[in-house]
Amino acid sequence: QMLGDLGAEIIKVERPNAGDDTRKWGPPFMEGADGMATSESAYYLSCNRNKKSIAVDITKPEGQAIIHGLIEKSDVVIENFKVGGLEKYGLGYTQIKARYPSLVYCAISGFGQNGPLAGEPGYDFLAQGMAGLMACTGEAGGEPMKVGVALSDIMTGMNAAIGILAALRHRDETGGKESGEGQMVDVALTDCTLASLTNIAQYYLTSGKPAPRLGNAHSAIVPYQVFEAADGHIIIAVGNDSQFARLSEFLLQDWAEDDRFSTNCARVENRSILVPMIADAIRLHPIAYWLKNFEEINVPCGPVNTMDQVFEMDQIKARDMQIEMDHPRANAPISLVGSPIKMSKTPVQYKHAPPVCGQDTVAVLQTLLDHCDDDISRLAKDGVIQTS
Repeated sequence: QMLGDLGAEIIKVERPNAGDDTRKWGPPFMEGADGMATSESAYYLSCNRNKKSIAVDITKPEGQAIIHGLIEKSDVVIENFKVGGLEKYGLGYTQIKARYPSLVYCAISGFGQNGPLAGEPGYDFLAQGMAGLMACTGEAGGEPMKVGVALSDIMTGMNAAIGILAALRHRDETGGKESGEGQMVDVALTDCTLASLTNIAQYYLTSGKPAPRLGNAHSAIVPYQVFEAADGHIIIAVGNDSQFARLSEFLLQDWAEDDRFSTNCARVENRSILVPMIADAIRLHPIAYWLKNFEEINVPCGPVNTMDQVFEMDQIKARDMQIEMDHPRANAPISLVGSPIKMSKTPVQYKHAPPVCGQDTVAVLQTLLDHCDDDISRLAKDGVIQTS
């Protein structure tokens, strides 16, 4: 979806009469023109904008021929099968790289293309647990907790996009699409999850000890956590000693002059003393009071918003983070989350709403592969393709 927003033509290959598994990951589902739920789940809608959908049975030789025809005209192939899963269809990287030497082939898997777990299936939840994310998430003394969104999936997709762009840059520098060097981009859920842990992973590599699970607190900065106000919760994110001094002064305390709290290192060591005192003060007033006053004294502070509050924020509206697109099965434009990438010369474009399964099969076969109507009818009759 990121690459599509940035202008790439994306052709999504789905299974006939089944489609992407995430289409069924609901409710909620998009409401159709008749007011009833469709087969388009919110989960699917969230990550399939700016794609065309073709439904092709790659288990059949004629389906594989269609894929080869598309590869010949494409710059990039992205697949997320279990390692070795495409080889039985003649579409593994080692099988096609000689035929398409300039192709960038991105393989997304649970554990990568090598190692003792390479052949195992991977899921976001497993990656969050196995790569250490869950161990540092959750309340101190409580059970490990996954992040509320499929963050391992998302981070892996972002790393895949970066790798693809770098591989295309290399191909351009070595001769372009006609004679440049293609390559495989190998990204794994576990690798990307571990890399995303940055300072938490480095905490262990530096100290030899896992970072403690601290809930909404930070392992190396104090105070940097959620506090309960009189009517809800706020975040106080003090990033340096001068901010802490202003916080202390506003709360009518001399903490900034106390050797136990005057530096961040001291505050981390004495968090069990300092944090309860701050918490007692924050409980005395509502969220609005703290937001107003902390903004005035330049102490970073923010509310913990629910999703309805997020989309009502003037800042989110100003950044065009909610967009609308026409969808063939809806009687009104559907709302989607906008792209976070803002570019001054080549802004993102929203050309295609998340497609219905097989929505573009006919058009792609006609325009890219020169199939005639009779060919398409025969392929559909034989179950090689699905046309919506």
